[in-house]
Order: sequence, then structure tokens, then C-alpha cells
Amino acid sequence: MTTLLHLDSSARPGNSANQPFGSHTRRLSAHFVARWRAAHPDGTVIYRDVGAHPPQHVTGEWIHAAFTKPDQRLPWMDAALRESDQLIDELCAADVIVAGVPMYNFNVPAQFKAYIDNIVRVGRTFGFDRARAGAPYWPLLDQDRKSFVILSARGDYGYGVGQRIAHMNHVEASIATALGYIGITDVHGAAVEFDEFGGARLQASIVAAESHVDELVAQLSAQRRPASDS
Repeated sequence: MTTLLHLDSSARPGNSANQPFGSHTRRLSAHFVARWRAAHPDGTVIYRDVGAHPPQHVTGEWIHAAFTKPDQRLPWMDAALRESDQLIDELCAADVIVAGVPMYNFNVPAQFKAYIDNIVRVGRTFGFDRARAGAPYWPLLDQDRKSFVILSARGDYGYGVGQRIAHMNHVEASIATALGYIGITDVHGAAVEFDEFGGARLQASIVAAESHVDELVAQLSAQRRPASDS
């Protein structure tokens, strides 16, 4: 049985499949989840909307608490880390994570950055020992177990690898860097472009992105199918 963690981070509340001004990333992530549920009817789906309900931003108190050993924390420190603990617990429980992450000014939304800042945490998702030979940091999550799918949307076009403005795209790369730091290296993605242009090019991009999502669901499902079912 698989567990899917479904994240949305768009400030747009609706789904562009059925609302004129709805979110394309919410559309893609919902499409992924629908296909995943069909392929894994006995699986579990955990949903968190960080766009509508952003995690707390990191504060000085949060940092103080995170770098204090658990057995030395005061009650206020546990309280400061409670939301981070819940987000990390959800991440640890998931086999596959699908995240709708639109591009805002060439990077991720602030809401999603707050999510990343809460799950990249010393002692929970990465280790640190200044006396350790070589690199003092190491990932704590199981690198072979989890897959992360980034479903994005961009107003312009040509942000893909090797394309005309790929150097301006700091969405997928920044997420993959943070995930790799904690041990998630199997990262995939699909994106809608031409949002600011609309018309036939936007519609064609949506169709292509949804087709890519179908391929990703099939690929990731096959990776997690028991050997007796193959």
C-alpha cells in the first residue's frame, strides 16, 4: 500500500479545469492525484494546502529550538517546532510527494519556501556534526524510498532545460537542491507555460503537461508495484 502526500501552494484558490481564473498547478496536482487513486485504490492520500494555509516562517525562536537537543528543550521550544514536526511526519510517511508549485517572479511562492524551511531541519531531516570527517552535514531520509513530483506553471515560455530563458527558472532547481540535502533525489516534474499569453498555445501546453503527468503516474506506479504483480 502506498502513501501519497499532495501539496498545493498556489495563491489561486480554484482549479483552471473548471474555473476561469483557477490555478493551473492545482489542476495538474488534482489530475495527478486522480490518476494515482485509480492506480492505487487502497492507498492513502495526505493533503496539505500551503497556499491557503502557509506554514509559519522561520523565526529566531524556531532556530533556537531546532538547534537545541530534544532532551534539553523547554516547553516553548516544543511548541515552536510543533508545526514543523507535523510537516516532517507527513513527509516521512509518504512514498510519493506531488507538489503544485507555480513560478512567482522566477522562484517558488513564499508559502512553499516556508514549507521547505520547515522540513529542512537539523536532527530531523539532516544531520550535523562539526567534528565529522569530511562533510559535517548528511541527509537523514531514505534516498531510495521517496519520489517527489514538482508540477509548475509559468506565465512566459522557454523555462525548460536548454531553452531560451532556462537560466531564469529557479523553481525546480531550488526545490531539488533542498530535497537532495535531506535525502530525496528522485525528483520529477511537468509544467504549464504560456499562461500570460492564453489562447491555443496555453491550451496545448496544458494538454502536454497533463499527458506528462499521466506518464509520471504510470512510471512511479510501476516502480512501486510488488514483484508478484509484475
